[in-house]
Amino acid sequence: MVGAARARAGVALSVALLCCTAACTSSVAPPPPPVTAAAPTPAMSASPSPASTPALSFTLALDPGHNGGNATHVREINAPVPDGRGGSKACNTVGTATASGYPEHAFNFDVATRMIPTLEHAGITVITSRDSDDGVGPCVDERGTFAAGADALVSLHANGSATTTPHGFFLIVTPEGAAASSPTSQLAAEVIAQLRQAGFQENSGVAGPLQQRTDIAGLNHAAAAAPQLPAVLIELGEMRNPDDAAVMESPAGRQRYADALAAAIISYASRP
Repeated sequence: MVGAARARAGVALSVALLCCTAACTSSVAPPPPPVTAAAPTPAMSASPSPASTPALSFTLALDPGHNGGNATHVREINAPVPDGRGGSKACNTVGTATASGYPEHAFNFDVATRMIPTLEHAGITVITSRDSDDGVGPCVDERGTFAAGADALVSLHANGSATTTPHGFFLIVTPEGAAASSPTSQLAAEVIAQLRQAGFQENSGVAGPLQQRTDIAGLNHAAAAAPQLPAVLIELGEMRNPDDAAVMESPAGRQRYADALAAAIISYASRP
């Protein structure tokens, strides 16, 4: 799907709920057993309990980077589009991959999909830049403009450094969004805090977890369409690093990322 963002509220992207039932088979009830406290279930990450989170009036524009069909549609993804700063750049790219071949586009889409049920349970409406992992695009300009009217834009990616040494996450914002008091910086601070709390480390190859750049067309176009919109691009890890790759390739690892990101967005959306 090129260029179409769709509303995800009410979409049945949900996780299975485990139910326990107790049956009484005796007509004469025996004396009740002593009450004991149930052992707590260990949490996968720092995600808040959806049941304890009040319903929120908030719309998130969620952009899983790249797409599964990009590699077979070279002409389309190489076509130039406006970069939001007066220049142009390619419509999209294929993205990176781990040494074993696990692609970034699949990682991004899976993490996004895992986030949605928790966000929707909290009352957050989620719109996405793509609704499958076998399409082409959308182009980078549309990945910013589709967020107009939303309350925040989060773009999910994984980095592909030239060497295997760097590891960890970092965030990218526009220079305009980097001011300490800006909504973008406040959203970024929530994401950084929750990723740290979930056990993820800041990237060892960059100077600080929050980078300012002007070449991210999606962020540029989001800023042009809605100047006050908080918008961040998150490089969740280094796909060429074997330790990061092992986490990204595992369903449990992707759930950890999703839980941390959902917790960050819920925390940001819950601010007065």
